Amino acid sequence: MSLGHPDAPPGPVSDWVASHARRVADGGPVLDLACGAGRHTRLMLDRGHPVTAVDIDVSGLSDIEGRPGLTILEADLEGAPWPLAGHGFAGVIVANYLWRPILTDIVAGVASGGVLIYDTFAVGNERFGKPSNPDFLLRPGELLEAVQGALTVLAYEHGEVQAPKPAVRQRICAQRD
Repeated sequence: MSLGHPDAPPGPVSDWVASHARRVADGGPVLDLACGAGRHTRLMLDRGHPVTAVDIDVSGLSDIEGRPGLTILEADLEGAPWPLAGHGFAGVIVANYLWRPILTDIVAGVASGGVLIYDTFAVGNERFGKPSNPDFLLRPGELLEAVQGALTVLAYEHGEVQAPKPAVRQRICAQRD
């Protein structure tokens, strides 16, 4: 589930992503999954990382198309096979997106020494509006379960936040040894 209009300018960078972006190895390749208008793609490019930006609609990236280090992949993450099998990334960023059938693929995409930075909505968010469909809301501890046995948890949060707007969010930063 993507939020926002693809032609809209990128919104503010997730505080969670920004606070953990430094954990991605200098110059290491980054995957920005369900990238939308590319707010995290832009952040990581500016930090000197090559970025693969993936979304079903990549029109929000048209203003940075051709930027050195940027690979844009238009892909249906929910209706087609995982498009990145065999690829490993120093950083995998997922924000405001949940499609449970690919959680294992997302975790597998974190290379040795790499980090997963995930920040999305959780059960309880329906009190604040959309998303409210439980298919798009993480259950308590779900990201912890997704990385268990594969990645080491560096930071985790689950609960109500006030900024950038009131919501219930679940967030994780986890690293592959």
